Amino acid sequence: MKLTFTRLELQLKHRFTIARFSRTSTPVILLQLEHEGFTGYGEASMVPYMGESFASATAFLNRVDVSQFQYPFNYTAITAYLDNLEPGNPAIKAAIDIALHDLDGKISQQSCWQLLGSQPDHMPVTSLTIGMDTPEVIAQKVQEAIGMKVIKVKLGSQNDQQLIKMIRQLTKVPLYVDANQGWIDRQQSLDFIYWLQEQNVQLIEQPMLKTDPDSNAWLTERSPIPIIGDEAVQRLADVERAQGIYHGINIKLMKSAGMHEAKLMIDQCRKMGLKILIGCMSETSCATLAAAALAPQCDWADLDGPFLISNNPFQTPGFENGKWILNRMPGLGLSI
Repeated sequence: MKLTFTRLELQLKHRFTIARFSRTSTPVILLQLEHEGFTGYGEASMVPYMGESFASATAFLNRVDVSQFQYPFNYTAITAYLDNLEPGNPAIKAAIDIALHDLDGKISQQSCWQLLGSQPDHMPVTSLTIGMDTPEVIAQKVQEAIGMKVIKVKLGSQNDQQLIKMIRQLTKVPLYVDANQGWIDRQQSLDFIYWLQEQNVQLIEQPMLKTDPDSNAWLTERSPIPIIGDEAVQRLADVERAQGIYHGINIKLMKSAGMHEAKLMIDQCRKMGLKILIGCMSETSCATLAAAALAPQCDWADLDGPFLISNNPFQTPGFENGKWILNRMPGLGLSI
């Protein structure tokens, strides 16, 4: 087994602004695992507010002993090995996990969605995200979203209602909204949620601070729209704590340390009756296909990474009627 990697600064088509952060690019590590003539591809998208960087990821990879990865892969043991090396670092761990799944599929001549037990005809539509911006740029972003079946809107400012009103003047497609912990007052938030229901908003991500479970639970108990935990739910151990606080959770491979744990989180949510949104960071086609392999097992999808960047090093996967198309190529189905 041989591990190599390259660094890439993903360039966003538009400045991406949410309630507490703003950026124009995202550092990414693209990783390759070679084994007996096969190559598996993985990706770590390290959005700054998650705390990972080129330096931290490189330091972690320099500690990884690839002889630990014996085929057939024991993903539970590999996850434990990586976590024991160092806590945190979920994105670079995800890159290793994704590459192993891609390699696994290529060796066994199965697609990743087959390995994980997904059914392509259950693929949900994916949303296209619109970050906070000027009215002129918002209008341009909505224009670029023509043909999408759902738009996701970043909220959490003093102008939330005006932003939704402006978007509603331009399009009638259903909306997801993500407050990114930007709402403060419980009653004002609940009143706003009832107004959002009239605007055909179908889910709300992380309305209140992740450190304020009581306020999030208060909203969840009263909200006519599903409330989804995002920043508050990172890995498998966090799923049980979401019970009674949120209607569902947002699973992202860059939070869950990869596909293996994401699948465990999905299965745990189903046991607990929690809804599931599968989301992404700023990502290339590599991580997008990894998440898409699990998307048919989820209720909603927000996998728009390739649409938001200008320097995707891979071909954009097949996309039709608002949905990613899962092909039968071995592994991820990634085209370079």
